[in-house]
Amino acid sequence: MKFRARVLLIVMWVVILLPQLGYAQERIASWNIQHLGWNNGKDFAALGVVGSHFDFIAVQEVMNEEGIERFRRALEGATGAEWLKTCSHLVGRGSYREMYCFTWRTDRFVLEGGEAVFIDSRDVFAREPFSAVFQSASGFRFVATSIHAIYGNSVAQRQAEAQALRGYYDWLSEAFPDLPILLMGDFNLAPTNPAWAPLGAAMYPLIQEGATTISTIDGRFANLYDNIWVPAGAELPILDFGRLEFPHRVLGITHEEARAHVSDHIPVWVKIDGRVQGRAFPPHTVGRGQVAASPEAAPGKTPEAGSPIIGNRNSHIYHLPNCPSYSRVAERNWVTFGSEAEARAAGFRKAGNC
Repeated sequence: MKFRARVLLIVMWVVILLPQLGYAQERIASWNIQHLGWNNGKDFAALGVVGSHFDFIAVQEVMNEEGIERFRRALEGATGAEWLKTCSHLVGRGSYREMYCFTWRTDRFVLEGGEAVFIDSRDVFAREPFSAVFQSASGFRFVATSIHAIYGNSVAQRQAEAQALRGYYDWLSEAFPDLPILLMGDFNLAPTNPAWAPLGAAMYPLIQEGATTISTIDGRFANLYDNIWVPAGAELPILDFGRLEFPHRVLGITHEEARAHVSDHIPVWVKIDGRVQGRAFPPHTVGRGQVAASPEAAPGKTPEAGSPIIGNRNSHIYHLPNCPSYSRVAERNWVTFGSEAEARAAGFRKAGNC
């Protein structure tokens, strides 16, 4: 069965079954929908099917109003419910700019206001984050944010933004002292990177296993870049969280088809219910106080003390911080370990030049 025919069949079953299932909780998602709005062969019916698994979506890489409006209509078609949206203006440096958008089911969420693009007086962010205040049908009030971090020419650029997000969190906390803040988006940096130390003292990344960028190989995912950060120590009505591996599990398509017609990222999500007793998450302590050396660093540069053991997921070779090739492993191929024994147990062998 051809790709579009399969998608239309799935849409039909979603529309028939979804109203019968009922929802006791709400699902909040973050999804980088690659260049949404460009003339790039997007299948909006497929986008609607994937998005129908959620009630609220923070969307990154929105290129124009037409793209997000078509996505909103696709969500209505897939769910049979009304969806609304609110977006930032185009943000970014130079000629490449994107919008951040939130879209939500009107029977599940209400926009209370407070839409704002961060005023970045230090000009650290390539695309300043966007935020707004919402309340769910179950009574959960929160500040939603959407972030698309820079990828840039070096990991050092991404680390600078990761460290600056602590200041953004503090700014929001001062503006909304009584509301939990959800930092959602594509951070272009794994949660294991030591650059998260400042933010990790106050927040916790929910997604710490698996990956969220879609590999060209079916069944494989490359990098854990997308995440939802929540305040550490706060009582939050979180029931569950995870990743939606939509190519095979939802749409029944190949990774190549997904990347060509849907997105090269999968959504991450959290399920909440404002009527239940909350749970607290600890501060994120990985790499506290250290910043990993950039893979693009000059050969022979010594990583800082406390840097993790890095494995190359392609070669299955691991490198110690004092190895000459440590700083040459591209971050997209990183697998980090706390010890050599852990690396060997995972099937990795030590680099010959260590």
